[in-house]
Amino acid sequence: MREASNELCAQGYRLKVFDAYRPACAVKHFQLWGMEDLDLRMKQFFYPEIEKQDLFKKGYIAARSSHTRGSTVDLTLLDMQTGKEVDMGGPFDLFSESSHPDYKGVTREQYENRMFLQNAMSRNGFVPLDCEWWHFTLKDEPYPDTYFEFPVSSAYLRKE
Repeated sequence: MREASNELCAQGYRLKVFDAYRPACAVKHFQLWGMEDLDLRMKQFFYPEIEKQDLFKKGYIAARSSHTRGSTVDLTLLDMQTGKEVDMGGPFDLFSESSHPDYKGVTREQYENRMFLQNAMSRNGFVPLDCEWWHFTLKDEPYPDTYFEFPVSSAYLRKE
């Protein structure tokens, strides 16, 4: 990712990472949440057009995530002059047709921003996901069949 970051930095942008490594237990929690049909508190923000149970069928949430292999990152661009996120035509983690990288219902500028990010990441060894403009996986994953369970908590960083 350093190469992509350096390339984008030379063009006036920085990468803002939303999500990277995710332990297998977190993915299991997503699965349980997806099956539980009473908790709809976040529907209007993250999946307003889709039923929760369809998030897996449509590819927005995976039963086995490449995030758990340590090879996937969710990110966007920051404009170095303004310090603000570049307008991608929709928020991170909106599970909707409008989040597909090639969605034509955004403005020309938003579409070009998505393609700019996608092209930079692709040139630097990452493969985009077809339903999320922010999601990129290493083309040559070092551990393509391994799902890690490293704990992610500040409690594990404390010295005993």
